[in-house]
Amino acid sequence: MRKFHLLLLIVVASYFATGIWLYPLMPESMASHWNFEGQVDGYMPKFWGIFLLPFTSVGLSLLFIVIPRIDPLKSNIEKFRKYYDGYVLLFQAFLFYLYCLTILWNFGITFSLIQLLTPAIGAVFYSSGILIEKVKKNWFIGIRTPWTLSSDVVWDKTHKFGGKLFKVAGLITFLGILEEKIAVFFILGPIMVVAVYLIVYSYLEYKKIENLSNK
Repeated sequence: MRKFHLLLLIVVASYFATGIWLYPLMPESMASHWNFEGQVDGYMPKFWGIFLLPFTSVGLSLLFIVIPRIDPLKSNIEKFRKYYDGYVLLFQAFLFYLYCLTILWNFGITFSLIQLLTPAIGAVFYSSGILIEKVKKNWFIGIRTPWTLSSDVVWDKTHKFGGKLFKVAGLITFLGILEEKIAVFFILGPIMVVAVYLIVYSYLEYKKIENLSNK
């Protein structure tokens, strides 16, 4: 068993150990969804409130393990595999952090969920930037537009630039912890701008190469 698989197993086991331990202490109807203002607007039965995220974690773990094995360009994934593994573990840690916040809330400890999530989401965005900068061409991971998939040059340029933008978006997202009412804008705003910009950027870079070829 690779170290990555062992660590992933530990995270998944932590979910179920926590859920089984705390299950008798949880209310029959658990808060499970919050709106952008930090108010609870959704509930679910105790079983799913406790075990939905653990089961989701299992499914995601299997997906993350399978992707590098089934990609036709899996040899390219091996070139940045340590960054991929690190990102997967961070993302799973983020979900476990969200799980713990949900448990605490249902214990009756109230807090601004959106503010506490903001730095964690910022860390995920920043880590995405680190991964994106290292990603080699493949079919599952990275900024996959028609133009990056059609040109190795566009793929490399878009990912090197995109990685930097994702890091900036992550740092901006951190600022959301300062004010609950606008925290959601610090989360959604930067990443939406980056996503749209990179689609346009990859298209423009492809057109540059196409125009040079025509000349």
